[in-house]
Amino acid sequence: MSGKPKLHYFNGRGRMEPIRWLLAAAGVEFEECFIETKDYLTKLQTDGSLLFQQVPMVEIDGMKMVQTRAILSYIAGKYNLYGKDLKERALIDMYTEAMMDLSELLMSYPFQPEDKKEQHLANAVDKAINRYFPVFEKVLKDHGQDFLVGNQFSRADVQLLEILLMAEECKPDILAKFPLLQQFKAKTSNIPTIKKFLQPGSQRKPLPDEKDIQKARKIFF
Repeated sequence: MSGKPKLHYFNGRGRMEPIRWLLAAAGVEFEECFIETKDYLTKLQTDGSLLFQQVPMVEIDGMKMVQTRAILSYIAGKYNLYGKDLKERALIDMYTEAMMDLSELLMSYPFQPEDKKEQHLANAVDKAINRYFPVFEKVLKDHGQDFLVGNQFSRADVQLLEILLMAEECKPDILAKFPLLQQFKAKTSNIPTIKKFLQPGSQRKPLPDEKDIQKARKIFF
């Protein structure tokens, strides 16, 4: 039996993508079991695999873990990506909770009805530029280090890089006013495990197209 974590989700980004990112950044190989039909999702729901009847679900260390934030916290703690003490962990939690809020906005953009997409994107970009990115720019400036918390690579850095790249997919010049975030993106993108994950052919998922969106709707809605 493989000791690799096994990820259960559809073959797309969604709420599993930050989990893929974190495992990859930690240098952990993982397997994926893609949910291709509503019947397979129902099977997971009825056989007791999903504690709250929903995915993502990750099989790891003999557990079937659900709830994205709980999974991320476990992986971060297991692989020393969660700070050196409670204060650092609190900072990481604060930063990543905000990142998840922005991520939800960016992630849901392709799934919006056509007549609402433009307004949804404008709202996401506005919040990124005026609420979230200024905070992380200031954190890096005040902290004076390469990473957000302490001087150690953490879960917060992984999730910030993922979100910066997502934001650039929506608006390529979105980091124009944030030089420290640009530097952060360049440095963290070159961390060997992340650089590998960013290469073509990795388990990183692309921006969903209309075919992916329709398939996800058939499975989950």
